[in-house]
Amino acid sequence: MIDTIIFYAASLIAVVFVFSPHEFAHAYIAYKNGDPTAKMRGRMSLNPFRHLDPLGFVLCALVGFGWAKPVPIDPYNFRSYKKGMFTTAIAGVIVNYVIAFLAYLLYALVASFLFPAAYGVTVLEDFVWFLEQTFYLTFAYSLYSFVFNLLPLYPLDGFRVVQAFTRELNPVQRFLRNYGQVILIVLIVESFLCDLIIRYVPNASVAQIVGYCDILGYISWFARNIIGFPITAAWGWIFRL
Repeated sequence: MIDTIIFYAASLIAVVFVFSPHEFAHAYIAYKNGDPTAKMRGRMSLNPFRHLDPLGFVLCALVGFGWAKPVPIDPYNFRSYKKGMFTTAIAGVIVNYVIAFLAYLLYALVASFLFPAAYGVTVLEDFVWFLEQTFYLTFAYSLYSFVFNLLPLYPLDGFRVVQAFTRELNPVQRFLRNYGQVILIVLIVESFLCDLIIRYVPNASVAQIVGYCDILGYISWFARNIIGFPITAAWGWIFRL
């Protein structure tokens, strides 16, 4: 029971560490490109309450994928439309990758030095495990955010990248705008149901088949093992020195 409470508490904190800097980065880069819309609406802030969407926040804490409130921008204020749209779109995911890099360092330090020292002292051990989980989940969720947000579906950052290089009447852009949210909800619900079946159906064959159907599961694996590999490899190499 205590392990479950610690895990979800760490998960909620990790979501805050992932979403708030991500949205702040969008607002800040939009402002630097000439658009003050986000700043005027109070979104150029690290205050999580200005950014968190209740449903997206809970879903991210439960299944690892979610969203925050989209930062409002007016691309016609940008000094250069394409440059402004593109740099604003990718600002959040770049910040997430930096956070993942730093969070993995903190996780490795806690796992290597604090956890062995706390072993055998129940309260201290639980607290250190909470720290370890918080830093690891911040690392993992930052990577998931990096990949998930680059999907070209409205209102994710990948859609803004598409906007930067296509006209508004482009049929692909119109389809992604009109149906992007529906596709996202279907993907998240499908992943959540797959996870429930894998956890609670005591049949290895069924779990394996369901695992093959989990689309966001593939994205999660790609984020953690491919996109995250340079981070884990770099810190692993440094710690061996």
